[in-house]
Amino acid sequence: MKNNRKNAIPTLQIENDRFIVTEWCFAPGAETGWHRHAYDYIVVPQTTGPLSIEFNDNSQIIFDLFTGQSYNRLAGVEHNVINANDFEFVFVEIELK
Repeated sequence: MKNNRKNAIPTLQIENDRFIVTEWCFAPGAETGWHRHAYDYIVVPQTTGPLSIEFNDNSQIIFDLFTGQSYNRLAGVEHNVINANDFEFVFVEIELK
């Protein structure tokens, strides 16, 4: 389904034979777009607040993130991340090759 959301802005910080480090900046209402990680990854929030995560089975969750409190996920799950806040949201994503 087509929507009118803005795209989140990825900024590649590091890519080498072991890691990919990307900063993601989300304007209010922006999204990553549908994607699937090829590698396990860690997210380090730079902002506190909730993000909405859509899954390809049409389910959706609200995930509360807190500045500096990292979490990790395994590769392979297709999803779309949306900033439902009325402020910019930023996190750093570290993919482990």
